[in-house]
Amino acid sequence: MEKVIIFSAPSGSGKSSIINNLLNGKLPLEFSISATSRKPRGEEQDGKEYYFFSREEFKQRIADDEFLEWEEVYAGCFYGTLKTELERIWMKEKVVLFDVDVIGGLNIKKIFGDKALAIFVEPPSIEVLRARLNKRATDTTEKIEERIAKAEFELGFAKEFDVIIVNENLSLAQKEAEQLIKKFIED
Repeated sequence: MEKVIIFSAPSGSGKSSIINNLLNGKLPLEFSISATSRKPRGEEQDGKEYYFFSREEFKQRIADDEFLEWEEVYAGCFYGTLKTELERIWMKEKVVLFDVDVIGGLNIKKIFGDKALAIFVEPPSIEVLRARLNKRATDTTEKIEERIAKAEFELGFAKEFDVIIVNENLSLAQKEAEQLIKKFIED
C-alpha cells in the first residue's frame, strides 16, 4: 500500500497556502482532487480544484461505491474522495496529498493507518481566523459565521491527528510541513 498525506484544517487557517508550497517543491507529491456537490467559486475549474457534480450525481456515486470517503460537510453540500484519484496518483509513483475536512481526514487515517500522515493546521486563534476570512472577501457575513462555528467544532478534533501545525507564521509553518513530510516519505 502506498503512502498518503492528509491535511485538515478550519477554513482560513492557511492550509491551502501550505499545500501549494509543498506541491511546488521537490517532494514526490500529487494533490488528490476532491469531488463536491457545491457550485464552483471564482475561477475554480472542474478537474483542477474539484470535480463538480450535481447533488443527485454525487449521491449516485455514493450508491455506486465510488468514494474512498465522503461527508455531507454542510447541509446538502457533499465532499468526497474518488477511489480513482488514488489510482491515478499512485500510477505516477507519487504520494497522495489530501486536503479534506476533519472527519474525512480521520476516516482516511483509519483506512491507511501508519501509511498515512495526518496533519492538522490550526489558526493561532478564532479571532485571527475571523480576520483572515474577512480579508479574503469571498463570503458573506453569514457564511463567515458559519465557517467560524464549523472551525470551533473542528478544533475539537485536532488532537486526533498525528501532528498539529499552528500557522502563526506562514513561512515557518510551510518549513515545518515540508520537514515532517520529507521524514515520513523517507521512513
